[in-house]
Amino acid sequence: MNEKKLNALRDKYGEGHGGQIHDRAFRAVGDRIFSKDGTRLAPYAGLPTLLSAPYRPIDPAAPDLSGLQVALFGVPMDLGVTNRNGSRFGPRALRAIERIGPYNHVLETAPAFDLAVADIGDVPFASRFRLEQSHDDIERYVDAIVAAGVAPLAAGGDHSISHPILKSVGRERPVGMIHIDAHCDTGGAFDGTKFHHGGPFRNAVLDGVLDPERTIQIGIRGSAEYLWEFSAESGMSVIHAEEVPHLGIAEVARRALAVVGDGPVYLSFDIDSIDPAFAPGTGTPEVGGLTTREVLELLRALKGVNLVGGDVVEVAPQYDATTNTAHAGAQVLFEILSLMVFSPAIGAINT
Repeated sequence: MNEKKLNALRDKYGEGHGGQIHDRAFRAVGDRIFSKDGTRLAPYAGLPTLLSAPYRPIDPAAPDLSGLQVALFGVPMDLGVTNRNGSRFGPRALRAIERIGPYNHVLETAPAFDLAVADIGDVPFASRFRLEQSHDDIERYVDAIVAAGVAPLAAGGDHSISHPILKSVGRERPVGMIHIDAHCDTGGAFDGTKFHHGGPFRNAVLDGVLDPERTIQIGIRGSAEYLWEFSAESGMSVIHAEEVPHLGIAEVARRALAVVGDGPVYLSFDIDSIDPAFAPGTGTPEVGGLTTREVLELLRALKGVNLVGGDVVEVAPQYDATTNTAHAGAQVLFEILSLMVFSPAIGAINT
């Protein structure tokens, strides 16, 4: 460092504020985030929303979703769990996480600015005790989102919520799916219901809203393999967690994109796909899972996939003393929203 270079740096960077950015690409981001006097929203202040998106409460009886491309919403329901409950608090936990985004440096997007997106609140439930009725409530709520031409992005809740969302998203034509999870969730009925969180994707296939031959399940492991024969017989592709290190993330992503093709795709992410060393706050933890770094690399490698909706489920904050699980869940939600910027079905409003 010589005196001439130091003085040049002082002249360029010594005064002004953090929003005065010289790089053209970064300045385009900063100009949307900083005010003219150099301030930006404090991450710990204001009303907490999913990904700090604008809050836009809607009337479920007559929802006004005009102008939106993506609707973020919570689904605080865990009546379908088979082990530890608590994911009904997942949406609140994800909203409370600060400093997610606004910029995705790998995908080069600030999705809450590049898309017309809002947190529209939570699905209203008629009963906190009735599982099947709660699924009807979810389906009715998402029907209104899809009918408005808006992509749904949900924070659960247990994984049973994916079935009623898929019934809405796949009603006109079955969708493909990238499913990242410890469990295939294609089991059958037990204890008097088939709508538990271990069976949403069998139900969705049998309802004709999910195309199993355009579905890939990634990160599968644990002691319940004997329950997942439907995945293989229906034509789903399965990549077990044990295969991931040998294949590599790039190959896993390549296979996922090859399976789903160019058609409409739903992305469902169960937080228990992540090893409990990183995300212990979930109802059915399974050791030997993905790392958070692997998850981010995988999701970012899906850029360009034709997403029409998605969810992040099974965050149960009661088992999460450090908030690491909720932090990981909120980051994954951000990554899915980032992918939606590049989805042919959605597309950015700012380029």
